[in-house]
This record gives sequence, structure tokens and C-alpha cells, in this order.
Amino acid sequence: MLAQQKQDITALFQAALAPILAGTEVVANVVLERPRDPSHGDVACNVAMQLAKQLKMNPRELATKLVDALMADPARNGLVDSADIAGPGFINLRVSAAAKQSVVKSVLAQGAAFGVANVGNGKKVIIEFVSANPTGPLHVGHGRQAALGDALSSLFVSQGYDVTREFYYNDAGVQIQTLANSVQARLRGHKPGDAAWPESAYNGDYIADIAADFTAKKTVSASDGAPATASGDVEDIESIRAFAVTYLRNEQDIDLQAFGVKFDNYYLESSLYSDGKVDAAVDMLNKSGKTYEEEGALWLRTEDYGDDKNRVMRKKDGTYTYFVPDVAYHIVKFQRGFQQAINVQGSDHHGTIARVRAGLQAVNVGIPQGFPDYVLHKMVTVMKGGEEVKISKRAGSYVTVRDLIEWSGGGDITKGRDAVRFFLISRKADTEFVFDVDVALKTSDENPVYYVQYAHARICRMLEQWTGDEATLANVDLSPLTAPTEAALLATLAAYPETLARAQTELGPHQIAFYLRDLAANLHSFYFAERVLVDDEALKAARIALMVATRQVLRNGLALIGVSAPNKM
Repeated sequence: MLAQQKQDITALFQAALAPILAGTEVVANVVLERPRDPSHGDVACNVAMQLAKQLKMNPRELATKLVDALMADPARNGLVDSADIAGPGFINLRVSAAAKQSVVKSVLAQGAAFGVANVGNGKKVIIEFVSANPTGPLHVGHGRQAALGDALSSLFVSQGYDVTREFYYNDAGVQIQTLANSVQARLRGHKPGDAAWPESAYNGDYIADIAADFTAKKTVSASDGAPATASGDVEDIESIRAFAVTYLRNEQDIDLQAFGVKFDNYYLESSLYSDGKVDAAVDMLNKSGKTYEEEGALWLRTEDYGDDKNRVMRKKDGTYTYFVPDVAYHIVKFQRGFQQAINVQGSDHHGTIARVRAGLQAVNVGIPQGFPDYVLHKMVTVMKGGEEVKISKRAGSYVTVRDLIEWSGGGDITKGRDAVRFFLISRKADTEFVFDVDVALKTSDENPVYYVQYAHARICRMLEQWTGDEATLANVDLSPLTAPTEAALLATLAAYPETLARAQTELGPHQIAFYLRDLAANLHSFYFAERVLVDDEALKAARIALMVATRQVLRNGLALIGVSAPNKM
């Protein structure tokens, strides 16, 4: 059902309860559910069983009074056809056909806004995702983060939140120095496998590309930050470092552009140090009384906040452990006015959650408990030609996002992007995923993104044959829509707004992919069971309206996850 219909039915129950609860202190919480067995009805409510003991009544007797009052209420006309009592006092309602059919007119009237809500009321939310070290191309794990994070951001926007998409660049630390050393080794003529090649160096071909451009004294720019011009001097390690980082940030920008992902802001880890944010965070923690020194190191009492043991903040050598800048970064997020922060990261970050949250509580600046939220994803295994792909020439040790897009599109970037985006959110984030490139290339129902997109294209082709004016559908009579496949489509369309709301609340964008597959399946079932362009004008008009509404919701859902809705396949 649509949200308004649920509200109306809830109001019917509340009106029926009003005289029964009058003069008591009993408060009713009316919850509507979908019966497990569809044959029992469309809506189930157990409010009679909840209240019977407090009202000292038999639950079935109370249910009977509620049903009698509800069915006598004129407000139920056109909404509730019948009400039955099952078991010890469950109330099952059957919604009228007209109420179910009304979803078509709602979709036609709202168009792209169908499913949009304002529960967020402009609440500021920051969603951080990808956040790759600028030490190489984006790998498939980053791709899963990009697909999840971008879809989650769109979900929050659809529900009325003010969302900022942020990329956090880890441009400080040992890995950046390793990158610079790798490029310098290439500049000196060494390559992987040579005796002089550093053991910890990065082995991908991209290192040679950076070295060649550095020698040519080229200038590179990233989407955020100052351009970097190579000095060409093999001994100038600082110029090598700055050039290599900017070069790879630009490469990542290109990958993200191919993936159709845009960020509102880029935040550099190095700025936390240069702007004094890390020192300020440590100072706040020291003043909180939650730190202590032991064996030459500075510790944080994270056990006080549920961690399994206290954690070192500053090591004996004076350097900070990696969770300290994370605490500083999230203090900055809170200071920037974000009421909710969500991090989309690999499951290897699980161990940092407790210590980061502990640090944020310890500074005692009003940061709410549970800040930030985390969506942790598991690894992606890539299969191609029936075999697991573990390395890429471009990266040297892993499959890149660009590889995956190129392979999955068969030369068509849009097709590849659609497949990768859809596939990578088609499972819950906390489950491992096998990405089969061969399946992504199939033009059959084995390929889930093709299956959904074909449903949209099938409707477009059908409407081309109709050649009518869609504007005439606004007031069409929908009562002829009585076939079982039509009922399934109507119910699925009506579930779209609730699906978005639930997916946003549960931080589960995979639910959109599940929903789209269900909607496509119902469309294909309808297509094979019924004809649209029939001689009966009333039936034809009603079915065309149903098709236009289904096309719209398919389009809305695909747009939400960044996948195209082609008119032809």
C-alpha cells in the first residue's frame, strides 16, 4: 500500500479504539503488517491482542468490537472492503481494488518524485566512501565502495537529507613514501625483479608511467588541490612524491568519472597535521583525563567505552597510531555541522570502530554515541572465462575498477558502468561477492542488470506501438486491472516508497537492486500472460497507464543507483 493509505487505515483503527480507551490511561500503538500468508488478506493488525490484558477483555472480543466499528466507519469506503478475525485476535483487512489501483495515478502524477520523501527535513549528513590511498589505481574493493556509497547518498537525498559526498585522501604516512621510493627506483633504471628493486615497492606498470612523465617534467592536476610539475631530478624525492600523488589522484578521478561518481568534497589527511587538527584532538583527549603514559607511549582508555583493551595513541618514537588522525577527522566532521556521519569502508576497518568512537566520546564535545555509522563491505572476487582473476597488468597485483568496467562493457563504457554498479550493490555489503564478467556480458535473464533494463526497454517498445498521448492517461479508469499479474505489478509499484524508506534507514542500498529485479520479474510475467494493445479500449487504456507507471518506477530506481534506463536493447 501507499503511505497515505496506511495512515488512513491507522486512523480507522484509532477512531475505533477511541470510545473503548476513553476514561482509561491505556495508549494504543497501532502497527500494520503484511500477513505472511497473502490468502489471509492485505493488512494484519494485532492491536487487540496487545491491549486486551490492559483493558481486561478477551482479545477476540476486543477484535470483534474493533472490526464492527471500523466497518461501520464511512471513512473506510473505497479503502477497506472487508475485515476478518483470525486465531486469538488477529485482525486481517482486505484493501479495495480501487485503493490498490490508485498507485498508478500516484506514479503518473508524481513522476520522478514518486518515492521521494522529506523525513530527513534537511538534516546534514556526510557520507565518506572510496577514500583510497593515492598509491595506485582504484581496485574492485574501491568500486564496491563507490557503488554502495553513491547509491546510499542518493537514497538519503531522496528521503530529504542534506548530503555531502566526501573522499578522504590518505596522503600521509609510510605508503606515500613507498610510492615515492618506487618511482625513484624506476627513474634509476630498476624494475620489478631486479636485485636493486625495493622489496616493498609497488610493481604495477603505472609506476613506470609516472617515472616517464616525471622525466619529461610534465604537469599534472587532480580534481582538488594545486597542480604538480615534475622537476625531472631523480634525487628530488619531494618532487617525486608530490608529482606521483597528484598523478595518481588524477588517475583515480578518471576512474571515478568512468564510474559516474562525483564527490562534493575532498579532504586530505595531510591537512589534519598541517592545520593542527591532530594535535588539537590529542590535547582534548589529554584534558579529558582519559589518557595515560606507560612504557614511553601515550595510551587512551578505550576500555571505558566498550573496547576490549586500551589503545596506544602515540608510540615511543613520537608518531601517532593510525586511529588518532581518524578521531581528529571525525571531530572535524562534527564541527562542520554534520548531524550524522556514515563511513563506507572495507571490513578490515572493523577493528577501528570501537577505538574511533571511544576517542570521539572521550573528547566530550557533544558528539552523539554511535557517531559515525559504518557500512563495512567484504571482498569482491572477479571471475572471467571461468577462472578467478587476481592481477592486472595495469596495477600489478589486483584488478582495477577500470579493468572491470572495460571488461563488463565489451567496449561500451556505459554498459560496463551499468553492469559494475548494479552488480556491486546487488548483495548486502557484509557478504562476499563473486563478480562474473561473463555473466555481465550476457544478454539474457541470467544477467540481472540486463533483465531489469530490458523490462524498461520492453515497455518503451510497447508504447511506441501504441502511439497515443500519455497526457490522456491521468484520468483513465483503472478498474479493468484485475488479472493476477496486474495485481502483482500494482502491489510492487506501491511498495517502492516504503522500500526506499527502509533501505535508507537500514543503510542497505542492496534493497533497491532486489526491488528492481522483483519489479522487472513482475513486468515480464505480465508481458507473457496478457496483451496490452487489445481491442477493448477501456482495458487497453488501463493497461497502458499501468505500463507507463511501471516504466517510471523502473527509471526512478535505476537512476537512484546510477544505472541507465535504455529505451532500446
